[in-house]
Amino acid sequence: MPTFSAYDGTVLAYHLSGDGAPVICLPGGMQDSVYLGDLGGLSAHRRLVMVDVRGTGGSATPRDTASYRCDRLADDVEALREHLGLERFDLLTHSAGANIGALYVARHPDRVRKLALITPSTRAVGLDVTAEARLDTARLRKDEPWFPAAFAALEQIVAGNPTDDGWKAIDPFFYGRWDAAARAHLAAQDDHRNQEAMAVFGAEGAFDPDATRAALAAFDAPVMLLAGERDVNSVPSVMAEFAGLFPNARLVVQPDAGHYPWLDDADRFVSATATFLG
Repeated sequence: MPTFSAYDGTVLAYHLSGDGAPVICLPGGMQDSVYLGDLGGLSAHRRLVMVDVRGTGGSATPRDTASYRCDRLADDVEALREHLGLERFDLLTHSAGANIGALYVARHPDRVRKLALITPSTRAVGLDVTAEARLDTARLRKDEPWFPAAFAALEQIVAGNPTDDGWKAIDPFFYGRWDAAARAHLAAQDDHRNQEAMAVFGAEGAFDPDATRAALAAFDAPVMLLAGERDVNSVPSVMAEFAGLFPNARLVVQPDAGHYPWLDDADRFVSATATFLG
């Protein structure tokens, strides 16, 4: 797999698929990019540059673990841009990777041609998802057989009483369909996350929401936020608030989708995303 050297000399890996103009893709959850697959077939439209963030997948573990902090990970994106020789590029992020993307855009607004935020986390911009918003979204699944136990666990989590079993019980809420494909996708993520990096990602100093929001308000390139109608993590109402932070953003809510919308309806996801990226 191809690699490049980050600002501190850490060797980072990325994966290429498809043809056409490149789209740099940032995964979430401080895990490697394998869970993104080819984003439901988006590689048929564009050349995907899938990044393994430092300390995951084919990327090296840094000497300084403080470099797992989100604001420092944004520097890795700039190193990749320079390595690829791109003056401007399209950036696609998923989940927690959106925090890296937001900080990168805040620092380098002239480098990003279009920004796609897929079921994004909102920590970098200081937007909170309320407990009731999560529960309301979860209630869309009330007719599914696993719902009672999962909802009870979610109620405990949003009340501030999480347990390992409770986190496991709510797994179905992250997928639009809790079927064999969803279970396989979830199982395949085992051992791909860097737990140490996850603990450092949002450490003190990582985020300055007021400054980031001010920078995003001046970012006039096209932005798409894609939310899953059933996603208890990145609920559509908060995604609408996130979209409102940009002067040129639009919100797409994918029906019946969870946190991984390219799995729930690949055709719908690819159509929306490829159309936006052009």
